[in-house]
Amino acid sequence: MAALVEEREIQKHYWMEHSADLTVEAMMLDSKASDLDKEERPEVLSMLPPYEGKSVLEFGAGIGRFTGELAKKAGQVIALDFIESVIKKNESINGHFKNVKFMCADVTSPDLKFSEESVDVIFSNWLLMYLSDTEVEGLAERMVKWLKVGGYIFFRESCFHQSGDSKRKYNPTHYREPKFYTKVFKEIHTTDASGNTFELSLIGCKCIGAYVRNKKNQNQICWIWEKVSSEHDKGFQRFLDNVQYKCRGIQRYEWVFGPGFVSTGGIETTKEFVAKLDLQPGQKVLDVGCGIGGGDFYMAQNFDVEVVGIDLSINMISFALERSIGLKCAVEFEVADCTKKSYPDNTFDVIYSRDTILHIHDKPALFRSFLRWLKPGGKVLITDYCRSYGTPSSEFAEYIKQRGYDLHDVKAYGQMLRDAGFDEVIAEDRTDQFNQVLRRELDAVEKDKDAFIHDFSEEDYNDIVDGWRAKLMRSSSGEQRWGLFIAKK
Repeated sequence: MAALVEEREIQKHYWMEHSADLTVEAMMLDSKASDLDKEERPEVLSMLPPYEGKSVLEFGAGIGRFTGELAKKAGQVIALDFIESVIKKNESINGHFKNVKFMCADVTSPDLKFSEESVDVIFSNWLLMYLSDTEVEGLAERMVKWLKVGGYIFFRESCFHQSGDSKRKYNPTHYREPKFYTKVFKEIHTTDASGNTFELSLIGCKCIGAYVRNKKNQNQICWIWEKVSSEHDKGFQRFLDNVQYKCRGIQRYEWVFGPGFVSTGGIETTKEFVAKLDLQPGQKVLDVGCGIGGGDFYMAQNFDVEVVGIDLSINMISFALERSIGLKCAVEFEVADCTKKSYPDNTFDVIYSRDTILHIHDKPALFRSFLRWLKPGGKVLITDYCRSYGTPSSEFAEYIKQRGYDLHDVKAYGQMLRDAGFDEVIAEDRTDQFNQVLRRELDAVEKDKDAFIHDFSEEDYNDIVDGWRAKLMRSSSGEQRWGLFIAKK
């Protein structure tokens, strides 16, 4: 208990010191705060779930960078901060909004109470990093209780390291790995008076693009969670993270494919295929199923392009964010379902996807989205698992079913791109190359068996070797194919 009291005193002293002049520069701890704010604030607001007419609880409200914006649409806003001078400044700026209540309170205080299931949206921008691990866990539990079923929690934190350039005598901020926050919020279960159990479903997690563009910095990360019944179907994302792409499984794949990669051929095939895109400095690339980011870093660092990498697997994006630290390149990552994602028309110069779309069952709809998202003259490049023409064997059919894949022959795949409206469609059967790469990868693992087992286990080694041999058998027989597809808008 004494340690928690000390933590609060340290944080309070820190913020009293840094909020003395009550400016946006002081609040953001950055000399370029005014310029950053112009880009960053609208971006954060654009990510929020609908809150028109809703009740919003804003924690760490500060001098009101977001309070006034929230008040324009919300039914009611409770703006809360633990530094009295700061919340008074907020009130002086935003007090004309009659739907805002201003509170000076500490979010960790047991005296802070709201009715259960009374709030539609809980919003915080830079708060949890000023709490201890125990305080984060305790507040997260209470937040879920206060939230209505179907309500949302949005929070944004600095992870890994400091972003702002303000001088600080000392810095008690907790720059955690993003997976800490994901784990804490994912594991919460609460029960209401009727015995119904609720938890949080991750709706989105992404870098703040303004920091990627202006500082080549991926450490500003936000999360959106929805409170759902524990009976709620968590679907494909849960399968990916708990079955196919567990953290250990991803690390095993990376050991085989090479640092940063979880797709066939690693850096070698990446270099070959990216060379076909004629990337130019300043272009925007969308990587669908970005994995742990190796291809995105390669494109951004070697061709000076901006890359947006999306993947449905929380574990993949967690690794990608870790790998990005210190690279200083224009790559932003997001946990997102490409079938539900939307971008403005004509946003990207290139859409790139490696061995991912096999998971998507309505490919025609996705390809039509790709066409809209691409600028005129833009290109799409896809590699993907395919199958031979005709009826698959019972063994191959079982494999496809067990993985939940949707596979087509190479010709039919290319036709789907044409039908979506793409021109100059190239559909190449690259199965021979696939076989060669698989053999090289298998040989390398078998040659370094002892090293692999040292890093993992004999069971992991056998899983990988058996999996690669099975892939080789399927592709050598001609049943499993590998296609390269390039098309133009």
